Formats: sequence, C-alpha cells, structure tokens
Amino acid sequence: TLQLSYPSSSIATASMMMNAGRAFSSSSAARRHAAKLFGGAAATALVWVSYQQPQPVLAASSRSSSAAGLKMTGEKRSFPTWSFDKHCETMEWNTVADVSISFGDDDRDADLLVIGLYGPPKKEEDEDEKKEKDDNDDDEVPAPILTGKAKELDSNGLITEILEENYKDFKHGGALGKTTPILRLPTKGGKTQRVILLGLGPSENTSDADNENDGEKEGVMAQIGAALAQQCEEHKKVQTCTLVLPALSAPLKWKDLSTEFYNTLYSDNRYRTKDKIVHKAKDLKSVKVVSEDAVAAADGDELVKGKHLARGMTLAKDIVNAPHNVLNSESMANVARQIAEESNGRITCTILNKDECEEHGMGAYLGVARGSETKPQFIHLTYKGAGEIKKKVGIVGKGLLFDTGGYNIKTQMMELMKFDCGGSAAVLGAARAVGELAPEGVEAHFIVAACENMINDRAMVPSDVLTASNGKTIEVINTDAEGRLTLADALVYADKEVGCDSIIELSTLTGAVMVALGKGVCGVWTNDDDLATALKESSAVTGEKSWRMPMEKSYNKQLESKIADMTNLGSRYGGAITAALFLQNFVSPKKPFAHIDIAGTAWNDAAGSATGFGAKMVSEWIARQGK
Repeated sequence: TLQLSYPSSSIATASMMMNAGRAFSSSSAARRHAAKLFGGAAATALVWVSYQQPQPVLAASSRSSSAAGLKMTGEKRSFPTWSFDKHCETMEWNTVADVSISFGDDDRDADLLVIGLYGPPKKEEDEDEKKEKDDNDDDEVPAPILTGKAKELDSNGLITEILEENYKDFKHGGALGKTTPILRLPTKGGKTQRVILLGLGPSENTSDADNENDGEKEGVMAQIGAALAQQCEEHKKVQTCTLVLPALSAPLKWKDLSTEFYNTLYSDNRYRTKDKIVHKAKDLKSVKVVSEDAVAAADGDELVKGKHLARGMTLAKDIVNAPHNVLNSESMANVARQIAEESNGRITCTILNKDECEEHGMGAYLGVARGSETKPQFIHLTYKGAGEIKKKVGIVGKGLLFDTGGYNIKTQMMELMKFDCGGSAAVLGAARAVGELAPEGVEAHFIVAACENMINDRAMVPSDVLTASNGKTIEVINTDAEGRLTLADALVYADKEVGCDSIIELSTLTGAVMVALGKGVCGVWTNDDDLATALKESSAVTGEKSWRMPMEKSYNKQLESKIADMTNLGSRYGGAITAALFLQNFVSPKKPFAHIDIAGTAWNDAAGSATGFGAKMVSEWIARQGK
C-alpha cells in the first residue's frame, strides 16, 4: 500500500508501508509512481520506509522490556520485535500472578470460602459389580458424612442438600478436583458468604507415603491447586479466598498446590492489546490455607518453593510461546544472561560465539546454524550449590528456535514449529527454578546450542557431511532431522569439556514418540537402570508423566552410511529409537545418559499454548542429586 500526502507547498512526501519481506526503499520505481500521481512537482518527492525499531542497548545487567516495538507509519507495538534490517535482541517475560498464598487459622471474612472434602474410601470392585452399579445409577444416594468446617456450616442442611443433589458428579468429595455449585450462606454479621465444596478424592489419597511411586494417585495436591485457581478465576470480584482442608493422617505436598495454583493462572499477554488482554482472577490479592490439622500446615516454606517452581514453568512457557520474530538465538542468549543476573550469584553464564564454537570443532551444530538469520549462541549456565558437591550433572536442551525443516521443508504444521525449542525451554525454566530453590550438594550445568533451521544460500543440504566435535562424521540424509545434530555437539561439550558425572537431555525430537505414547507421556531412553529409576521417581513426584522406552541396538544398522561414520536418520519405522541411538554416539559409553523426548508433551493443542513440561521434573531430579 502506497500512502502519499503533501502540504500546500510543491514538495510532496510519500510514505510507503508494506510487508517486511517486500519492503523496497527509495527506489526509482517508487519515485516514478509518485511522479505519475502528483505531476512534475513530485519528481523531487522524498519516498521513505517507516519500518525500523530502536533496539535497546544490552548491558550485562539488562532485562527484557516492553521497549518500542515494530513501527509502521508511527504506530508503536506493545512488544519488541525485529525491524527490516535488525533482528530482535530481547524477549519479554511474563510474571506469575501477584497473589500471596499463606497458611492461616481464620476462615472468616473471605470473599470466597472453598471447603475441601475427602470422599469415602474407594472400594475394589470386580467387573460384574461395576456393571451392576452403573446400571443402577438411580439407586438411593448415601448420606454424606461431614466433619470440621463443612459440618459446622451445615446447621441448616444446605451443604447436605447440595451434596446429595450433585452426588453423581461429586461423590461426596470422592471426585478429585470437582466442585459443587456455589452456595451463599449467612454469616454472623448478617452478610452472606460464597462457599464452594472441593473434592479431594477418596480418603486413601491423603497419604503421600503410600503414593510415592503410584502414577495414578500422584499429583493430588497439584489438582487441588489447579481447581482452586479455576474457582478464583470463574467467580469474579474475588479479592480474598480461603481454602479449608480437613485433618489429615499424613503431611501433604504444599509445594505442588502452590506450583499448580500459579501455573493455572498463567496468561501470555505479551502480544495482545486492549480488550484482547486476559487477566485471570484479576481481582484476587491473597489466598489463605486453613488446615484443621496444625501439624500438616507447619512448613510455609513449601508454598514459597512452589512459587519458585511456577516461575520456572512460566519462563519455559514464555520461551516456547514466543514467535520467531521475537525469539532467535541472540534473544535466547539474553534470556540465559537474565537468568544468571537474577540468581543472586548462584548461577553464572557463558555464551560461546561462532568463532569459539569453531574452536571447539562443533561442526554438526554449526552446520545447522549456517541457515540461521542470527549467529549461533552456545549457552552454558552453571549452578553450584552450597556445601560439599556430591554430583556434577549436565542438562542439555534442544534449542531450535524455529524449524522449517530446511531444504527437506515441512509440508504441514510449520506454524507450530516455534515449539521446537521445548527442550531448551524446560532446561532454562529449570535453571531459573533451581537458582531460586538453591538445592545443596549439586553442581548443575544447563546447556543449549541455540539456532534456527532455515533455508538460505548457506544452509546445509541433503548429502552434506558434517564433523562433530568428537571427530565423528555424519551424512545428512534429511535436513529435517537437524535437532540431533545440534545436540551432538552439546552432549560432547557436557561430557568432555565440562566433565559431568551424568547427563540428561530433553528435546522435541520426533513425531514417532507421539505415535507411541500420545501427548500426555514423554519417552525416556537410557541404558543406565539407576538413572532410569531416578527419572521415574522425579516424574512421579512432579506429575510429569514418563515411560522408559527400549534401546534396541539392532536398529543401529539403520544409521549406517556408505560415505561417513553414520547418517542422521534411520528408516520410517522405530524413528524415536534410532534418534536415541544416534545421540549415544556423543556421550562416553560408560557414562549415565538419558534422552527424554517431549515432542508430545511440550504443547497443548486445545489451549494453543506451551505446557512448560519438563521444568518441574528436571528441577526435582537435580535437587535429588545432592542428597
């Protein structure tokens, strides 16, 4: 679109506004077009492109900001992005909801009172009994057994009545995370209070000790935290909320409640304006947890730890949700710098540039990075806990900021390929959380080889042979199997340069893992049984589901090359396994190493947003290494 305007004088000024990919400067064609429209006087018209962005100067202590964004004919965007000639150098971060969670002993005066109820113990039923029960749904509803606050408020029978009316869905509290319709009950001051009953599941779910390795029962408090946040969001103008929980037979995981409460209130408003901005539970100021068992609520630090984890998950979501014209290798490197800057000295940051990567012989990584608009940034964050260091661990994340597939270009789902940095997002999110949680006795190295897989005159092509930093040569059969190439040099660095005792790696590596495990479970490949057990336990504790997969050595034959040491892609079948086998070539055979494929779990299709998957599991695994 050519927009031309001129004053009463004979000099006209033409301003062109067009798509970035089609912008042309003060070209002769534009001048001729202006002259045709305005006559000879316009021959001297100034034709210019208002398409530039002042980039913030990044110092060592710089933070991402909502600086002036892309400007077109004077319009300011609300977020920093690229200009035609300059890539974006920062990524803005979201903050967790500004809501305090604390323990208390008074449930009066809250705008919303949420009362937790445990249902009756779940009975074991055979198939015939279950079918008979389903056929008799209209049978008489059992009377609820109320205790504590619920019993106190049931003086007029309203709570019993609503429990009986909603028995099918609520099961007297046996349906975990379910709620009843809202009640308005009179208070002593003559006012009414909004009251909701929240299902805590069958009573046997109260014991964390019994559930330590039970994936189906784990995450009870996380689901309670999510349900609590949803109720605070659903009921408007709630400034204060109190959650009342009954007496318990064992301590609960308050950290999980806090983490999922804040995680549920996440909303990414960085790229929204005006009435499109969404503030979940925007009026909420505070949540108070009142336990009828004082011992269970003794450790308020757990609520704070939960918020630290939520900050890590928020960052992980932000990274994946950011569009490519905001998040590139250089703005990702500045995210890493900011993590270190905000860690109170617990984390240090090293960024290797192109020349330094070449000195390390990172030919596989640089082969992919040749197609990027921005220069490669090899990110290395180091956390060193207090006390005697018992374990030095490496956590590597795939950092493809956008994946077109390269010359083997993708033919579908390319609009989702900003999520291909899900592994690095989990790793950097965990780094942020670890920096705040400060686990003792462990040294953790967070490593990301950041770049994009794009197409230009320098990008790798099928049949290229790349040399990784351990000297192994790789024939590129398919440019869309690029993530493993960047990971190869990152793994060698963690193994040989840093000298980690054990290494885990997270990546959105294959579609094959989604075929095998769906979108709710990540796959874990390792030859080390102790590492497999440790990851399984961390997965169970955090509720981020995983499943150990086979390392079928006979599939190595699929990676054989006629001209190099190996190819970067196997055959159509067993693709998730051959990807794991490929990566093993870049870690010492006797060193504990696990590949974790989160391609299915990193993105929520229904929400159209990242999940932050992996940040909690990695944080938990790191903390356990120092014990």
